Amino acid sequence: MRITLVHPAGFNFVPGQPDFSVLANRMPPIGIMQLASWLEKHGHATELHDCLGPYAPPGIEANAEIVLATRPDLVGISATTSSFMDGVDLAAYIKRKRPEVRIVFGAVHVSSIGAPILEHFPEIDYLCIGEGEGCLLDLANGKALAEIDNLVFRNGDNRIVCNPRRHRILNLDELPFPAYEKLAGFPHGYHLPLFAYEKRHGATMITSRGCPYTCSFCDRTVFERLYKTNSAQYTYEHMKYLRDRFGVYHINFYDDLFTAHKKRVTELCELLIEQPLGMNFNCAIRTGHTSDEMLAMLKKAGALMVSMGIESADPGMMERHKAGVTLPEVKKTVERIHAAGLRAKGLFIFGLPGETPATLRQTSDFILSLDLDEMNMTKFSPMYGAPIWDECVSGKEGDFIEDWRLMNCLNFVFKPHGFSSREEMDALYNWHVKRYYDSRGYRHRFAKRLWQHRWSLWHVVRHLPETVAAARYFSANKEQLELARQEFARHPRQPVGLQPFLSPELKADAIAAMSPIKISRRPARPAAAPEPASCCTPQALGSAVQGTV
Repeated sequence: MRITLVHPAGFNFVPGQPDFSVLANRMPPIGIMQLASWLEKHGHATELHDCLGPYAPPGIEANAEIVLATRPDLVGISATTSSFMDGVDLAAYIKRKRPEVRIVFGAVHVSSIGAPILEHFPEIDYLCIGEGEGCLLDLANGKALAEIDNLVFRNGDNRIVCNPRRHRILNLDELPFPAYEKLAGFPHGYHLPLFAYEKRHGATMITSRGCPYTCSFCDRTVFERLYKTNSAQYTYEHMKYLRDRFGVYHINFYDDLFTAHKKRVTELCELLIEQPLGMNFNCAIRTGHTSDEMLAMLKKAGALMVSMGIESADPGMMERHKAGVTLPEVKKTVERIHAAGLRAKGLFIFGLPGETPATLRQTSDFILSLDLDEMNMTKFSPMYGAPIWDECVSGKEGDFIEDWRLMNCLNFVFKPHGFSSREEMDALYNWHVKRYYDSRGYRHRFAKRLWQHRWSLWHVVRHLPETVAAARYFSANKEQLELARQEFARHPRQPVGLQPFLSPELKADAIAAMSPIKISRRPARPAAAPEPASCCTPQALGSAVQGTV
């Protein structure tokens, strides 16, 4: 069977503003690349089309024509919430031109909502819930629909059927490396976040599925509770393949938590130290759960920067949304990172339920006190499968605009009651970002590393007209931008009020995660030695896109 896998562009900025996001960071769509190599391994011809790729044209019709030119029998579309309606428009165009082409949607948005999507979008033939490899291969092999686990489809009576979830892939080393060679413009047309690397070219790798911790804002519907990793040897060979085949010398590991399996990290570092590849990498660690020895090994193995999810500096907010992480631990971890000779990046979320102007200012003060090398603050966007979803849509904690295209962590779709308006939130967000990047500490660090950042600077120079246009656009059109934001209309076909579809286990997890009293899922010990209560028991997030359609 001929299969074409598509990554729709989606809506990647804010109303009224052109999309300059790919200037700063253009990531390969690892999920569909992994599926392509898997299907090729089993004898099916596959093509990839990235609608955000360096050679992709603007507009739905032009991209749909590229897909049609591959003469597919089956089209798989991997869509986040913010790109879902773009995917639907692509599917509708393909169906008008070639009704016989089968179309399957997958990834986190459909995994968290499920069957109701088929009720609203007749151009979609199938949904793939959860991990995509087995479901897609069964479809490609022509297996009877009723026998394909993870599949949602319409039967002969046009009734929607939800097949059972299939067992997860337990050995991720069985998967071939993602089909980087099928991605037009890789690696030259793709690039890592500016000033986050020293060597070029760069690439993205995902070496695990899921996460062993629970946070209120994470969607776990794709991988559910199970956390699995590639082995150290597989990861090493994957890195070597990217270096030797594509000239890649920096890796961003986009695992939810790269260092969760400490034995694997130790083995990988030992391989990289004993058999150096001359490569650098960035990865994510867990605050308070990383030793000096591990940080030293990461540095010696080639790590440049490690990031950690902190989210907020208000203790009440952290207990509510990121239990198990404390401010003293954060500060101590940053000191340990710097002592190891690594760069430290903090990840924060602004606008969670309970946020106020005071908590944001407290977080901003804390960020400046940490002497971080880099920070990223995203605008909170509720996810359908996250434990906090019901709280966000109830109206008790704030006002929510359920517009899928805006649910991209770049717009304040959720406004906590502590703020008078979204304009106030935007003003505070911009104040903090300017404050951080104008700070003496950041400017000093940036100036010292100017030569190390030469490839990022070269990228900016090559795209100087677009960079200048962006700066002028954002500074000169504030009134017009605000008007465009207020008048932005939801996609006419987007439904509202759909409810997440969670397994009984994930429903129980959501209740436990949002309970004021943190409940452990671990088996109780005898009364003489009770188990301490904790909300940070291992379970899979499923927020990574690897292995989903």
